[in-house]
This record gives sequence, C-alpha cells and structure tokens, in this order.
Amino acid sequence: MATKVLVPRLGEGVDEVTVTKWLKQEGDSINELEPLLEVNTDKVDTEIPAPATGTVLKIIAQEGIAAKVGELLAIIGKPGESVDVSKTPFASVVESKVESDALSSSKGQTSKPSTLDLRPTTDLGFISPVVARVAAEHGVDLSQVNGTGLNGRITKNDVLAFVEGRKSKVEGQKPANLQPATFKPAEGDQLIKHTTMRKSIAQHMVESKHTSPHVLTVMEADMSRVAKHRAANKAAFERDGVNLTFTAYFMMAIVTGLKAYPQTNSSWTDEGLLVHKNVNLGMAVSLGEDGLIVPVIKGADNLSLLAMARSINDLANRARSKKLQPDEVKGGTFTLTNHGVSGSLFAFPVINQPQAGILGVGAMQKRVVVIPAKDGASDDAIAIRPMVYMSFVFDHRILDGASADWFLAKVKDTLENWS
Repeated sequence: MATKVLVPRLGEGVDEVTVTKWLKQEGDSINELEPLLEVNTDKVDTEIPAPATGTVLKIIAQEGIAAKVGELLAIIGKPGESVDVSKTPFASVVESKVESDALSSSKGQTSKPSTLDLRPTTDLGFISPVVARVAAEHGVDLSQVNGTGLNGRITKNDVLAFVEGRKSKVEGQKPANLQPATFKPAEGDQLIKHTTMRKSIAQHMVESKHTSPHVLTVMEADMSRVAKHRAANKAAFERDGVNLTFTAYFMMAIVTGLKAYPQTNSSWTDEGLLVHKNVNLGMAVSLGEDGLIVPVIKGADNLSLLAMARSINDLANRARSKKLQPDEVKGGTFTLTNHGVSGSLFAFPVINQPQAGILGVGAMQKRVVVIPAKDGASDDAIAIRPMVYMSFVFDHRILDGASADWFLAKVKDTLENWS
C-alpha cells in the first residue's frame, strides 16, 4: 500500500513550510529515513526524510510553493503501483499543483484538463488554498473576479490579473513624476531569481521599517580589558572545546545592560509595553551569499561566559551547516549583529521585530585616544587602545534618546571595566 508523505510539524508555532528542493524525483527509489526533500520555515532549511522504503510515485508540492502542516507532499509505493490522489482528503493540494503547472507552462501552451472532482464548495465555486492565499495577500474580493478555469473556476492567474488591472488604474491616476522607476533588461544583464531565504529577509526588513520608527545612537568602547581577559583565558576555554570569541563578551555586556534597563528587553503592543522576563539573545549569523539568519540563545541571563561562548559556537556552526531547528530562531527579545567582521565601522541595523532594539558592533581597531587625568593634578595622556564603535538602533515608540543612551552606556561600561 502506498505511503503518503505529509508536512510534519517542525516546531512550536510552525504551521507552514515552503518546499525549497526535491532531493528525489518521480520514479527514483528511496530508503526509509533517507532525505526526500528540503523545506524552509523562518529562513531555516530542514530535510524531510522518507517515511518508508519504495519508489517516489508522485510529487505533489512544487518547489517554491507553501504547504501547511498535514498537507500532502508526495506518495511513495511500489514501482507501477497506481495512485488516485483525487480520492484522498488532499485533493485540493493536488489541484493547487495542477494550477501552478498551468501557470508556469510556456506561453501559448495550455494545460490538460484536470480530472479531479472540482465540485463547488462555496457560492463562488471551488476556491483552492493557493487562490485563497493570494487573494488574502492582495486584499481581493473574489466576488469581483471573473473565473476562467474549468467550469468558471477562479484561478491564481485570474486573481493576479485582477490585481494588475487594479494597480494599472491606480497608477494611471498618479502624476507622471510619481511613477516608480523601472529598468528594462539590457543585453548582457542577468536575472538572478530570489531564493526563499532572500524573499523572507526582504519581507521581514520591509515589515520592520514600516512597523517601528528606527533611531540610531552610537558610542565607542575601549576593549583593552576584554582583550587582555580573552588572551589570558582563550587557551583554558579551548581545553573545554570552546572558542572564546569577542562576541561572547558583547553578549554578556548586553545582558547586563538589559537587566539594568528592562524596558530595552520589551516589545510594543497596543495595550501597553510588554517587558519580557527572560532574556533571549539573537545573534545574526552570515551565510555568505545565501543571506543571514538569527539563532536565539534562550535564557542568556543565566549563562556564564563559558556557557555563553559554547552556545555561540554551537548555534553559529549549526546555522552555517543548515542544521538549526525552527524553534531555535524564534523567541528572541534582543539582537546583536557583528557587522565588523567584514571591516565595517558603523552601521544602521534593522530591528528584528517585535524587539525594542538591535546592537551593531563594528570592527575593532587600534586607535590613538586621550586618557583623561583622574586626579585633576596630572596632565591628560595619549595612548593606543583597541576601540570599537557600537551602533544601537531602537524603537522610538519604546525608548527615547536618554533611555537608549543609558542602556548603551551600561554596555560600554561593562566592557571597559571587565574583570
């Protein structure tokens, strides 16, 4: 008997995944627990193993298409075994695939009529999950859309055509100087298709800028004491299998700042300010051209420097090898991004919603600084110190300039007086 491959629940609150890559194709043989496909959720790529040994008889979900937990992805069975997906409770998923196939076919071609049972399920006729989702995303009233599908069914293409038509009417009403600039491909230009991760990053960044008023404040920290402490303890940490990086010190200093000024560890709600009890620190990890991801260290306020460094090593390594779990990128209350690894001195990071702020750390450089006289009797001195700029971007609905500076000054003081 054929085995259905369904979308598993990959973590708390993960209700939908996006199929990014099929590792097997129809007709390929596969062993139980062998990777069958890769899916993405919240920028985390996860392999889905085969639930049984056999042959891939049918692939239902296409790459780049979202699927909810419990929906049908594929069917595995014996070679030549017949599969009648129209009689399964996942027929709507198959219909969505048929529709997507039709949309992606070359111009001038028509798809074969569907043999699935498409009896009307609403006053508008059969509405597939894809059509419903696209309509919701664009705020389309389906009663205003003319269906061109089988038996007058509304297709995804109908909805997109309606959206474009509505957009054209609006654009036609705009003054010429407000028309958006577009580029027509020229000879030699290359179109690089957006990856699922790049689309997710774009969506989160635009959403963040639309959600909270971003304000930047910058301070400079003398890292002399931290550098000496690291040099004295690096070998001991290595004996415990831990690479002691400067990131661990910044994370510990952030914890101190958040505990001193709890409103920085909060989120804005319409009812009031939600101050979080737990300190869950996110750290941005670059994946090269693939983008970046922000794994979260839960309960960071309970960790020693050794435990913090170990957690940083573990999450960073698994992030780069795509072995993170969806739960490990959720629940952050504050984020650190170390843009200095590529030589950057200043930055204006984008807040990771719904957090109150994000701290950017620039490249550490030895600079000539003035050391003020402490007793007032001696003269100021000039010295060379390892210095770093810290860029704190905060949500101005939650923090004002003064309160933001209090937090950042606490982080600076913690680093400069490390013992």
